[in-house]
Amino acid sequence: MLTIADVIEALRQKRFPWATQVLTEAVIDSRQVIPGCLFVALPGQHVDGHDFVDQAFEKGAHAAIVQRDLSARYHLVDLRQGQEVSDLPKQEVPFCIWVDDSLAALQQIAHFWRRKLELRVVGITGSVGKSTTKELVAEVLDQRFTTLKNPGNLNNEIGLPLTLLGLSEGHERAVLEMGFYVPGEIAFLCDLALPQIGVVTNIGTVHAERAGSQEAIARGKSELVQALPPAPEGVAILNYDDPLVRNMAGLTSARVFFYGLDPKADLWADNVEGLGLEGIRFRLHYRNEVLHLRVPLIGRHSVHNALSAAAVGLVEGLTWQEIIDGLRSQHTQLRLEAVRTEAGALLLDDTYNASPESTLAALNLLDELDGRKVAVLGDMLELGPYEQRGHEMVGVRAAEVVDELVTVGERGRMIAHAACRAGLPAKAVTEFDRSAEAIDYLRSHMHPQDVILIKGSHGMQMDRIVAALETIR
Repeated sequence: MLTIADVIEALRQKRFPWATQVLTEAVIDSRQVIPGCLFVALPGQHVDGHDFVDQAFEKGAHAAIVQRDLSARYHLVDLRQGQEVSDLPKQEVPFCIWVDDSLAALQQIAHFWRRKLELRVVGITGSVGKSTTKELVAEVLDQRFTTLKNPGNLNNEIGLPLTLLGLSEGHERAVLEMGFYVPGEIAFLCDLALPQIGVVTNIGTVHAERAGSQEAIARGKSELVQALPPAPEGVAILNYDDPLVRNMAGLTSARVFFYGLDPKADLWADNVEGLGLEGIRFRLHYRNEVLHLRVPLIGRHSVHNALSAAAVGLVEGLTWQEIIDGLRSQHTQLRLEAVRTEAGALLLDDTYNASPESTLAALNLLDELDGRKVAVLGDMLELGPYEQRGHEMVGVRAAEVVDELVTVGERGRMIAHAACRAGLPAKAVTEFDRSAEAIDYLRSHMHPQDVILIKGSHGMQMDRIVAALETIR
């Protein structure tokens, strides 16, 4: 019986008379189709990819994976039966690969393709900072090696296989962010990607609603270091400052490399100074070497991102100059963006998502900046048993930093009440249920000298506040 691996290998070797092109990459969105790619039709709750197969072929897709019978319109390779069906002539025409489960087929292809390639893979996970770490690690490695990274946040059971299918035989390194929601997820992603290097940034409370506790999150994240090959090929790069991450050293047969702010780490930093939107400055220590660095990362907490990326560079044999050039690259995509409004106020747009850890880091950045400090904070979702404690921690820190606090949502009220208990005057705190109400208030209360941090979970639609305030004169 034909398997998905048989078909893809045949495509690579151009063995089928009706498949003479080599597939370039895979996509699940017909709007992203480029000539020669593989379109994977995934059924969804609101949108079904099978409704866009025609559009994908019109834009140049060479093949599609489907789990419906489309033999009336396309040449069909039926992997459910192990034989081809359809009366269409065997010539250069678009064709479909018919399977029982399109997602499972995509994952099988990624599994097969990864094992065809000789390259080093860096897996990255953690509760906060893994996307920035991914970007930095890729910039560092790209100073010497041809490197691929996950685009955006394609870090799950769909996005990571798509990323793997973007690898070519010319790539020497891949940097793959790995998301976590439930036990076994990272182990599954590691089975697809076969990482030799694993970076764990930290263990926070985000996703505790699904995972159950920080300890459960730590167990899930530790699947990365457990999947690494033994030393010397495998290397676990761990944040020494986080006890839950540090303890993962006992769960891996890989070599362990610690980074952090503690001198007990293999690579550590001190004299960390935040320069506001100009970056951070710190002193770096490695063995008998001491380096003074300034890098364009926002917030003192970013020193851990820089250290982990430098650690990967050291493990992979890069020179200090290559590592520093990578850390200073201006191409790194950061979640937080500073936007100047037409009225002159500075918006710190950190609306992608929120957890207690990332919100505290954003407040620390706000504390470094000059101006009238305003924090607009929305609900932090998926915290499970840490919900009240997490929001109250943020409220206490906000009271120490801000001149005015605006909260959005039911959980945001926990932030507001904790801030008042911590000493922020009641007249400096305003609570709203929805983003639209906060927009109306801020429109009439925003001043040119304001520095306004806007942050909340993605579901709170805090990005609408940024969009509305940008154009206020």
